[in-house]
Amino acid sequence: MKDLLKTLNIQQEQVFAWISHLALNIVLSIAILFFGFWLAKRISMAVAALLKRRDAEEGLITFLANFTSVISKVITVFLAISQLGVAMTSFVTILGAVGIAFGVAFGGILSNFAGGVLILVIKPFKLHDTIQALTVTGEVIEIQMFNTYIRTVDNKTIVLPNGPLINGVITNFTREGRRRVDLIVPVPYQANSMELIARIKLLIDENPLIIQDPSPAFYFSDFDGQSGKLNINCWVETANYSTVHRTLSNAIFQWIEPVPQSS
Repeated sequence: MKDLLKTLNIQQEQVFAWISHLALNIVLSIAILFFGFWLAKRISMAVAALLKRRDAEEGLITFLANFTSVISKVITVFLAISQLGVAMTSFVTILGAVGIAFGVAFGGILSNFAGGVLILVIKPFKLHDTIQALTVTGEVIEIQMFNTYIRTVDNKTIVLPNGPLINGVITNFTREGRRRVDLIVPVPYQANSMELIARIKLLIDENPLIIQDPSPAFYFSDFDGQSGKLNINCWVETANYSTVHRTLSNAIFQWIEPVPQSS
């Protein structure tokens, strides 16, 4: 070994010093990673606590807390690599090239991230709103950096990518606070339509979940050879929509006469 070092004109002390220096830097880099990741978690929690005290929306709190954690961890990795003696200019150049390749290969992921930012800025919906988007209808239970989680009425969790979500049509059933219940009932010509309307109106008037201003509306449309279509419109608080729709439908079904079938 000594002969080899002598041939390379390297002193044994220099080798030991280099190894010791490298080992120390590795230990320091690991320490930076451990401390940095711990600090990232603390900073993320502090951001969440600050936003909660300012009554920020839950979706914004989750998004910014996660974003802060990711940025803090990226900075930690930079510092750890720098401690190993890697020139940051070279590393940044390499990282830039990797970023371009990543953007080309994973453009959808970046699109989803941008979509998440737009959702929190534009606010087409918030947590616990009921929406319809990308053929899915349900309650928004979580908004993350890349995806939004929807819980359907049959208790399934659907994950929607934020990019296509923000670029598509979003129907928000909760935002306005009130919804109109629309029912269409086929009424045969031989039926006593005025009596049917009176019974339905009484049912609506006695239902405390139905808003009386604006007043419920009744009108006929779409006449054919056997019947006309009775349209019933009434307003409810959004939270009561399903209950009222179901109650009215079940009651009216028991009263209507069957439409004659053409032979």
